[in-house]
Amino acid sequence: MPIYEYEPVRPEQACPECRGRFEVIQSLDEAPLTACPGCGRPVRKIVSWCRAAMSQPAEEDRRVESRVRDYEQAGQFSHAAELADKHSEKTGDKTLKSRAMDNYKKAGYDLD
Repeated sequence: MPIYEYEPVRPEQACPECRGRFEVIQSLDEAPLTACPGCGRPVRKIVSWCRAAMSQPAEEDRRVESRVRDYEQAGQFSHAAELADKHSEKTGDKTLKSRAMDNYKKAGYDLD
């Protein structure tokens, strides 16, 4: 169930429960609150700041990145390009796709 934030319409008249912003867990089909549950004074629903989680790259992505780097350092650009190209197709990673194209060029492939 979503968490909604509310604030008092008149902060100077608010009780300790609604003096600042407060959160309420409500289902999607519930009507927004119009009054503080503690004091009954008017409140309004507010737009919350976006809270996003940062995700770590998947273990497979890290392994592929490491192998591509190893191939590049060894001068095996065709191997690096093929691995990066296949993985970018699978994941939709445009940066990895660009890296694959650069490695194809370094390996002597004509991409035009």
